[in-house]
Amino acid sequence: MSGRDEPAARRASSAQGDDIVLPFQTERSGVAGRIVRLGTAADTILARHDYPDVVCGALGEALALTALLGSALKFEGKLILQTKTDGILGFLVADFEVPGRLRGYASFDAERLAAVAGAGAIAPAVLWGHGHLAMTIDPGGDMDRTQGVVALEGVSLSDAALSYFRQSEQLPTLIRLAVARHYSAGVWQWRAGGLLLQHVGREGGTARSPGEIAEAEELGLVIGETDDDWTRVALLAATVEDHELLDPTLAPERLLYRLFHEEGVRVFQPRSVAEHCRCSRERVASMLGSFGAEELADMREADGAITVKCEFCNTSYRFVPGGSS
Repeated sequence: MSGRDEPAARRASSAQGDDIVLPFQTERSGVAGRIVRLGTAADTILARHDYPDVVCGALGEALALTALLGSALKFEGKLILQTKTDGILGFLVADFEVPGRLRGYASFDAERLAAVAGAGAIAPAVLWGHGHLAMTIDPGGDMDRTQGVVALEGVSLSDAALSYFRQSEQLPTLIRLAVARHYSAGVWQWRAGGLLLQHVGREGGTARSPGEIAEAEELGLVIGETDDDWTRVALLAATVEDHELLDPTLAPERLLYRLFHEEGVRVFQPRSVAEHCRCSRERVASMLGSFGAEELADMREADGAITVKCEFCNTSYRFVPGGSS
């Protein structure tokens, strides 16, 4: 949509623009992107665990990032984002399953968090510590998984993801993530949002010369990072504010127009996102069936029952001898 199309863009906006990923492309420069807006989906996942705010913020960012990346899958399957570090937030996982099912949970050291609480914002180096970020694509069935791993060394989640794209994909990339509580109708609810840009190059574009490639490598740049088109669009995208990514009254289409009206921006079919956990009594029973008698005996409670809680959705499944509950 160009500047003269703004009224049409407003009419085309979804009712609130929540729980969607909206793909787009800038027309003048041909830069591809996606914008995500999570309302109910994020709040359902974050509120059910009663995590401290800083943990909710980190997991909310992971949910937004996972939705941005997973929504690009062209086949049935899922994308899994996972961190493992020696920081306060020792373990975090979020996954997106096509066509739009999202879930996630985090594990943290409550004692270490309490020790630094009240001392102001917790630095990424303290929250994440040192470890790694892994992104796995699981096509399902008999197809092999593919995984990319990058160091998570005292930086933000978005910075680690940018390192992944620079090292593994060699794509100029911009990522902005935002998470906050929003007060509406007398209730505080979590919201998450994000913006992803990638300079994938125009189809049929001019091939890079060996000299250009060598120069970029010498400067520590990814091919395309110094292109005028990419630089211009990245500067425009960098002006986005956190509140714009989260505002339920600001439709994603309207935000894209606000950022890129000078470029012209074309939006594509949005993808709906919803909180969804794949656990069930049948799946848990099947999992328990894979254990031996001695292992099951160690799991039993005083009355002989076995209780299994899903880490993702907090649902507990209790199995009693001779029946179920």
